[in-house]
Amino acid sequence: MNISLTQLEYVLAIDSYRHFAKAAEACLVTQPTLSMQLKKLEEELKLEIFDRSKQPIIPTDAGREIIEQARIALREAKKIEQLAKYYDDSLDGDLTIGIIPTLAPYLLPYFLGDFIKNYKKIKLVIHELTTEEIIFKLNKDELDVAILATPLHESNIMEEPLFYEEIKIYAHYNHPLTKKKNLEHKDILRDDIWMLSKGNCFRNQVINICTNSSYKNNHLQYESSSIETLKKMVEIEGGFTLLPELAVLELPAKKINQIAEFKKPKPLREISIVYARSVAKKKLIDVLKKIILANIPEELANKKRGTVVEWK
Repeated sequence: MNISLTQLEYVLAIDSYRHFAKAAEACLVTQPTLSMQLKKLEEELKLEIFDRSKQPIIPTDAGREIIEQARIALREAKKIEQLAKYYDDSLDGDLTIGIIPTLAPYLLPYFLGDFIKNYKKIKLVIHELTTEEIIFKLNKDELDVAILATPLHESNIMEEPLFYEEIKIYAHYNHPLTKKKNLEHKDILRDDIWMLSKGNCFRNQVINICTNSSYKNNHLQYESSSIETLKKMVEIEGGFTLLPELAVLELPAKKINQIAEFKKPKPLREISIVYARSVAKKKLIDVLKKIILANIPEELANKKRGTVVEWK
């Protein structure tokens, strides 16, 4: 049986886009070329992979199984290529990274410049995604690696902790929380808290901090889409929000008196570099991890500062 890796790549592209023209564009070939290769493969296999009578096109029952095997075959082929590069001294290639929105604007500026300067042959492709999107794309081999809050408790995903952010309170300058030291979890059970919208893992960590108290919280009703928006709402409308440590570190000096901290053990957000167990680019991932650790503030590496708050 004569099946090429190129044909399998076309099949996965068609499955992703469910549209021949878009799949051909993604594969940098003409639509007739893509269609011809799919037809040859179907003739070789003596079955149809896609039901063309549906719009958008969908895989047949047999097609779904073939697509899954195609994904595995291409993954294993990439591993062979990456193994060769691993035993070669050169460091080059693409590294596709997923990163959560509550981390991207604060962490990326710490290490991107240094990475680009020292590893000119490695092309970084960075996508800002929710945790659920990242897990899905890691399992589909659409991402090589991700940086997000852990633990994930996903059996097929490896986690390597990078650092630990203390979770702090950011309040309006005349808010009563700024007058207190060593706050307890129950102190934030108020109806003037600004929250991230559903789908953000940091929102879940804030809720988990609240539910560590015996108080039944019914006041988490204010929501926004980004940490920067929450900070602005605190300034304009009053109230308070919770911030991860990297977001606090970039505040101007005049805003530091608006930060309040929890008593020990401090709530921490664990940030890890994660990848699928079948990863083929471990050498590039190790380089990424090394650069991140070399550029972040040293105190963030200390897990003993507090207790990691689960987000699931």
